Amino acid sequence: MSHFSQNCTIWPCVAGGVAAGVMLGVGLAHSLRPKWCNQSRYTTPDQPARFAASKAANDPRVMDIDQLYDPSSLKGKRVAVTGANRGIGLALAQELTAIGAHVVAICRSNSQELIDLNPAELHLKVDVTSDEDCSRVAALIKAPIDVLINNAGYFYGPEETLDKLAFDEELKMIDICAVGPLRISAAMVNAKKMAAGSKIVMITSQGGSISWRTVQNPTGHDYGHHMSKAAANMMSVLLSQELKGSGIPVGILHPGFNKTDMTSKYSHIWEIEGAVNSSVGAKRVLHEVTLLSMKTTGKFINCEDGLEIPW
Repeated sequence: MSHFSQNCTIWPCVAGGVAAGVMLGVGLAHSLRPKWCNQSRYTTPDQPARFAASKAANDPRVMDIDQLYDPSSLKGKRVAVTGANRGIGLALAQELTAIGAHVVAICRSNSQELIDLNPAELHLKVDVTSDEDCSRVAALIKAPIDVLINNAGYFYGPEETLDKLAFDEELKMIDICAVGPLRISAAMVNAKKMAAGSKIVMITSQGGSISWRTVQNPTGHDYGHHMSKAAANMMSVLLSQELKGSGIPVGILHPGFNKTDMTSKYSHIWEIEGAVNSSVGAKRVLHEVTLLSMKTTGKFINCEDGLEIPW
């Protein structure tokens, strides 16, 4: 999510693009792109305007993912999800169960909603900041994994400013959000639980785009969150490079703005920025999982519209 709607005025070219798009109803998303990002491969950083554009154009990719979503290739696949007990992780586990995938849930703690899903495997007390925990769960998993979704994350609640910095929390976010997915991924690969043709997915955030900070954070703030996501993106690109020879693609996904406990402090901007229920967010993510291949490995994708986000 962004803070754009609170702290920044829309560029004249963007405002004009919105007005034109409302009149024309087509081509709006492209009219919003700033000069530094004028290629059609990239989405735009201004989230309120981006959502308004998609809404005006009635873009099915953004407004109704069910029109495009075909999860049939995931049926019968073994899909591991970290942090599957709540939020977008739970929504992913629920959707995967509904489409006939075999969920391997990896969590620190359980939840009744996860218990009700009766996952194929449930591994608890796994802390992604622990080398030992990650190695242990990789050894305990019964059979190779087709898709590993690194979803476990942490977002410190209070807003960080120079007079309210929380250095311990910053390091915690970096450890969980950037180093944690590397621990799990490395443990799985080294334990031979992933082979050529399997996929690794990183649930990261548009908040890790350095290029977008001047738009989405015009006054700075929230240092730990953004540093952790930028670090996660760097790690993911390096991992994608190392695993090319093994035939394992790595997807780097911004899941979109989802209505979860983690984003509840932004509930006042949910509607103007296009936040969706986590069930919709899960379908958006899994849509991109089905498209992930060696041709797209290492790309940073916005699951809201399917376009790339610049680094």
